[in-house]
Amino acid sequence: MGKFVYLFQEGNGNMKDLLGGKGANLAEMTNIGLPVPSGFTITTEACNAYYESSKTIPSSVELQTLEALSRLEEKMGKKLGDADNPLLVSVRSGSVFSMPGMMDTILNLGMNDETVIGLANLTNNPRFAYDSYRRFIQMFSNVVLEIDTYFFEQLLEETREQKGYTADPELTTEDWQEVIAGYKEIVKKHTRNAFPEDPKEQLFLAIHAVFNSWNNQRAIVYRRLNKIPDHLGTAVNIQSMVFGNMGNDSGTGVAFTRNPSTGEPVLYGEYLINAQGEDVVAGIRTPQPIRTLKEEMPEVFEQFIRTSQQLEQHYQEMQDIEFTVEKGKLFILQTRNGKRTAQAAIRIAVEMVDEGIIDKETALLRVDPDQLNQLLHRRIDDSAVKTILAKGLPASPGAATGQVVFDADEAEQLANEGKKVILVRPETTPDDIHGIVAAQAILTSRGGMTSHAAVVARGMGKACICGCEALKIDVKGKRFVAFEKVIEYGDVITIDGSTGEIILGEVPMIDPELSEEFQRLLGWADEKRNITVRANADNPEDTKKAFEFGAEGIGLCRTEHMFMDSKRVPIVQKMILAENFKERMEALEQLLPMQQGDFEGIFEAMQGYPVNVRLLDPPLHEFLPHKEELLVEVTRLQILDPESKELKQKEQLLKKVRQLDEYNPMLGLRGCRLGMMYPEIYEMQAKAIFYAAAKLAERSIDVQPEIMIPLVGHVNELKQMRQVVIDAANYVQAETGKEIKYTIGTMIEIPRAALTADEIAMEADFFSFGTNDLTQTTFGYSRDDAEGKFLQAYIENKVLPENPFAALDQNGVGKLVETAVQLGRETKPKLKTGICGEHGGEKSSIEFFYKTGLDYVSCSPYRVPLARLAAAQATIRHENNKAKAYTNA
Repeated sequence: MGKFVYLFQEGNGNMKDLLGGKGANLAEMTNIGLPVPSGFTITTEACNAYYESSKTIPSSVELQTLEALSRLEEKMGKKLGDADNPLLVSVRSGSVFSMPGMMDTILNLGMNDETVIGLANLTNNPRFAYDSYRRFIQMFSNVVLEIDTYFFEQLLEETREQKGYTADPELTTEDWQEVIAGYKEIVKKHTRNAFPEDPKEQLFLAIHAVFNSWNNQRAIVYRRLNKIPDHLGTAVNIQSMVFGNMGNDSGTGVAFTRNPSTGEPVLYGEYLINAQGEDVVAGIRTPQPIRTLKEEMPEVFEQFIRTSQQLEQHYQEMQDIEFTVEKGKLFILQTRNGKRTAQAAIRIAVEMVDEGIIDKETALLRVDPDQLNQLLHRRIDDSAVKTILAKGLPASPGAATGQVVFDADEAEQLANEGKKVILVRPETTPDDIHGIVAAQAILTSRGGMTSHAAVVARGMGKACICGCEALKIDVKGKRFVAFEKVIEYGDVITIDGSTGEIILGEVPMIDPELSEEFQRLLGWADEKRNITVRANADNPEDTKKAFEFGAEGIGLCRTEHMFMDSKRVPIVQKMILAENFKERMEALEQLLPMQQGDFEGIFEAMQGYPVNVRLLDPPLHEFLPHKEELLVEVTRLQILDPESKELKQKEQLLKKVRQLDEYNPMLGLRGCRLGMMYPEIYEMQAKAIFYAAAKLAERSIDVQPEIMIPLVGHVNELKQMRQVVIDAANYVQAETGKEIKYTIGTMIEIPRAALTADEIAMEADFFSFGTNDLTQTTFGYSRDDAEGKFLQAYIENKVLPENPFAALDQNGVGKLVETAVQLGRETKPKLKTGICGEHGGEKSSIEFFYKTGLDYVSCSPYRVPLARLAAAQATIRHENNKAKAYTNA
């Protein structure tokens, strides 16, 4: 029989896989001497055993739980269910990774009609005892018995109205006794059973609920969003209660050792006097800032400051701490690494290096590359004229504009229709997570900066404002009122999560500026990483932005994007519709100087770094009118004006469109096949590249053009196209008298190219993997069709672990990349290899490419900082793994 239950003093912080994050931290805090209420943890393995036993708690788990309970009772000098000296406990879930909202905490477990009298006598506070009892019934009934909280809140509100009260503290002991009787009737009505009085029955029902919560809908959604494996399970933490609602010398709160929004090294948090457990995070009462605790309870505040510093030094991380003060005595209920914004993550990591708490490598590993996107988004223009409706707590920075919605389902539905929405709620609950995901931002009228909405929004990098009590929200009427201004469903507002301002209408925004700490961190990343980061850019503007973000070259310049300009489309159509070589050359001669100008701008912006130019690769029909629309127009003219010149032109155009029409255009006349059929097109582009290089050489600007032939599947295609480029280079060099250094390679995006890479390498100076098309051709998926029709269902049903167009399919597509690199370097040991698909900006894919031996990754300009950091992290992890392997050997 394995060990399924650990007392806090039996565990430690390295046992997260077994005890979950909360359990491991409670054990660690206990062992470093902090004032932690005693308790025990039922392991994640017990959760897995529960599911293996068809959702039945195994007898071994039950037996060990009772043994641990007995030892807890002995230590506390109290017994669960004892009428004179009752032990009361809290029950919390706690998985390996923090999962906000997986299950609400159950407090005061062990209360019944007898123990409530014992608690009243022990505390000499009957009102407190019965208030705690009614809280327990409501909480237990909702979380364990699955009765909607609405029914209990409705009864409580009716009681207040009947007695003329405005707030809960006005209710007397007798009032709470009436409420409790009403609560029990609600339970009996909904479950057809009496509320369970036996504390041990309560305990095991609660353990059932925790295990069941691992597979509730909101937990499944959260795991899918955050790529958390399903097999980990959740632990159960059972802890003796301490009470923050025993008077004005008691309280409860949540605090971070540093500001989780900005990273500023000051204590940040909130607390409530005479409150219990989840009151702070539930958003029912708006709490006080932690700094005011210094006036309320100065000794407790100073002890809390020292404890916070001790925790941060011990864990070498910013901590998120839950605490309770019971009659002037501080208790630490929980600590964990605090969630933070990207801005805060960077500042904290850099300043902890400066403070000597961590080293640079640790700092680099501390920042999630995906978070950097938060810093690269827009903010409100300081010069904008704003009509401010109201102001709340700035819970998560950033700004967003959208239509107001009041329901999570509506938010999801409208977002799926392509609309930008802002979710407005009195407060959010874990059941709203799908709406939070869909919304641009979240706005609540209740709750503080550690409420559910705030924590989840910060984790997702979404703007959020909480506790805006000036808003009068009518969820059913789909409106809110802010200082007599009525905002209806669908109206547009802007929120500034950095200031807490709610603004009427759309407001101008500007690009972000990168902080000094951000630049320092990326500088450390550049010192560490062993793989180059380039950018995908098709014009001088994007190239400049990429250079600003630290790109060391262009990994993909898609020349077809240069033809999309409205002034150029008619010339491109003329090229496509040409009836003979002469007509086509006339069009190409017009396009050549345009292309040359583009390349001059890109080369100059990249300041001597290499620029990889992919020759034309679109299905040609994309430049022509839509066939059905053209057919309608021809039919109309045949009826109305059958002799017109316009009709003849349209008929000729329709004929050409039909000739170019393909059943599978993405697998048709595109890429190098276009160059094979019309080599003069590739010749024009190559000349434009070389003329641009020669022009810049006159100004002593270094240029490193890399010319890429797309969609090669056979070495003979590359061989012929390579010669076209060489001939163009020779022509331009002879004409200009400028010697131009260049390389010619290919994009590997067809499985056959990967499998015959040793042959293709004979004609290639470099390989660049186009993993978007390589994924399409390997899976046999059309990306546009797959993502819209079945791919999401595949992911939800675990057919695929994740979207292969977002994160590289390492077992399939990745094997082709590995094969191509290995075969190519067998032919040319120093063959340069890179990746220019969208996977070049995704952190797990970057790590794969690093381990595969690629020389560079290339991604969109705004993902360059992310890629620089991810590349450094891949290097560090690879070196650490090699060091471990060496040590173990």
